[in-house]
Amino acid sequence: MRFNPKARLDTSRVRDGGGAGGGAGGGLGGGGMRIPLPGGARAGGGLGLVVIVAVILLLKVFGGIDLTGAIAGGGGYDPSRFQGDSTVYASCQTGQDANDHPDTCGLVAVENSLVDYWQGALAQQAPNASFQPEAAIVTFSGGTSTAGCGQASSGMGPFYCPNDQTIYFDPSFFTKILQQQLNGPSGAFVEPYVIGHEFGHHVQNLLGTMNKVKTQQGPNSDSVRLELQADCYAGAWANHAETVPDDSGRPLIEEITQDDINRALDAAARIGDDFIQENLGNGRVDQDAFTHGSSEQRQQWFMTGYETGDPAQCDTFATDDLG
Repeated sequence: MRFNPKARLDTSRVRDGGGAGGGAGGGLGGGGMRIPLPGGARAGGGLGLVVIVAVILLLKVFGGIDLTGAIAGGGGYDPSRFQGDSTVYASCQTGQDANDHPDTCGLVAVENSLVDYWQGALAQQAPNASFQPEAAIVTFSGGTSTAGCGQASSGMGPFYCPNDQTIYFDPSFFTKILQQQLNGPSGAFVEPYVIGHEFGHHVQNLLGTMNKVKTQQGPNSDSVRLELQADCYAGAWANHAETVPDDSGRPLIEEITQDDINRALDAAARIGDDFIQENLGNGRVDQDAFTHGSSEQRQQWFMTGYETGDPAQCDTFATDDLG
């Protein structure tokens, strides 16, 4: 993945929420990682943690459903959702900065590209709607407080909070969990795929799609449909990313390679319900417990978005065949 070196970046929506200390701890199999549970309980290490972690991941990884506390009512574009330290990303001014510092400035560039793309795409999908597509992004280390979904923790994985319209994640997730614990891929396009998925949840929130979620588990549940649609939205953005212009009229992203797409597909496979159940549970696949879709489904719907480039083809709620 390569950015236009002369492109100008907008850092106004990306913040760092600091950290609660301690990092993500040992690992999914036990020994140090502490996973937040409903009601404030906490799970420690040991072999018994594997099943608990599998459940948490099924609900949390790339999910957008907070388990650390009740989500209060309200929402909207409250400026408080932009809480955090803006100076962490202040030096990210150009596309060359994104090429030189992909972990920080690359995040800003991807966010800018997503905003630019969805501004146009949403106008086509809902021309009479009066909303802005911007979502805030808050990174943190170990843990942080959210403005609308309680406490965030590294063990949760990236998630979208609809109440403050913000994406939260600890960047160490990509190495400590996705790569080391799930044997997932590294590479410049793995994080953009994740952020594209979470931004897809923001689009669903704006369009009212989240209100359709009534059933939480099962191969045809609304939860699975919501997650697969977010994967498809990420693919649709990836299709257009090399043509979405910045303020200068030139594309912000100059190149997304086939290797980038392959790494995104590999990442999608690692967080499929069946893969997590087989590798972190008891080795058996229970479709009735699905919340996000199988590895094959997640890959299929990302590719549906990528190959068509049309968000209208991502209506997972209108089909009886999810793959």
